Amino acid sequence: MQNLLYIVIGLALLVMGGNWLLKGAVGLSLRLSIPKIVIGMTIVSLATSAPEMIVSIRSALDGFPDLALGNVVGSNIANLGLVLGITLLLGSIDVRKSFYTTDWPMMMLATCTFMGFIYFDGELRQYEGIIMVTALFFFLVYLLRFQKPAVEEEVKMADVLLPMHKTALFLGLGGLALWGGSELLIDGAIGMASNYGVSERVIGITVVSVGTSIPELAASVIAMLKKEKAISLGNLVGSNIFNLLAVLGITSIITPIKVVDQGLLTNDIFWMFGISLLILPLVFLPTGRRLGWRDGIVLVVIYSTFVYFTIT
Repeated sequence: MQNLLYIVIGLALLVMGGNWLLKGAVGLSLRLSIPKIVIGMTIVSLATSAPEMIVSIRSALDGFPDLALGNVVGSNIANLGLVLGITLLLGSIDVRKSFYTTDWPMMMLATCTFMGFIYFDGELRQYEGIIMVTALFFFLVYLLRFQKPAVEEEVKMADVLLPMHKTALFLGLGGLALWGGSELLIDGAIGMASNYGVSERVIGITVVSVGTSIPELAASVIAMLKKEKAISLGNLVGSNIFNLLAVLGITSIITPIKVVDQGLLTNDIFWMFGISLLILPLVFLPTGRRLGWRDGIVLVVIYSTFVYFTIT
C-alpha cells in the first residue's frame, strides 16, 4: 500500500513539475531571445534528466552498476519509444533542417560514443567519463551560439514575458517537483518490482527507466498540448544526450561503472541504438520533414516489443 501511495504522489508531483518547468522555460526563451528548442535541449533537458543523474550516481556508489546503466539505457529507449510516441499521438511536429543536420547527429554521436566505450571491456572508466562531459560542454556552447530553430514554432499571442523572478521560481519549483516526484515514483516502483524477484538489470531497464522518463513525458505532453512543439522535441533529444554524456559521464568520473549482466551489452544497447537511428527515416516517411501520429504508433509498438522481450 505504501509503494502504491508513493507512485500516486510521485505522478502528481511530476505533472505539476512539468507544467511549472514549461512556464519557466518559455519565459526564459522569450527573455533571452533563444530558440525554444535550444531551451528544451538545455535547461528543460537538464532538469528532466536530474532523476537519472540521482539514480545512476546513487546506484553506482551503492554497488548496483547494472541499475545505473540500465536506468540510462532504458530511459533513452523510453524517451523515444514511449514518450515521443505518446507525444506524437497528440499532434504532429514539423521538423526543420537543423534537426537532422545537428540535433539528431549529436544524439547518435553520443549513443555511438557510449557504445564504443562500454562494449569492448564492459566498463565506463574515469577518463571516458571526462571525454563524454567535455563533448557535452562543447555541444552546449555550439547550441547557445549558433543553433537555429529545428522545429516550426507556432506564433502564439498567449506568450507573455514573465518577470525574471517568476521565471526563476517556475524553473526552480518545476525542477524540484520533478526530482521529488521521481524519487517517490522510483522508490514505490522498485519496492513493488522487488516483491516479484525481478533482476537488477530488468528493474533498471524497465521499471526505473520508465519512472525516470516520467518527467520527460510530463514536460513533453504538456508542451505539446500547449503548442510548444519545439520544447517538446528538444526536451527528448536533449535528454537522451544529457543521459549519456552528463549522467553516465559524471557518474563514471565519480566511480567507474562495470557491467555485471551481459544482457545489457548483447541486447539493451542495440535497442537503444536502433530506436535512435529510426527517428531519422521517420522524419521523412511517409511525409517529408514531419513526425505524425503514424510515427507515434510505430514508436509505441517498438517500445512495447522491447519491454516484452526484456521481461520474458
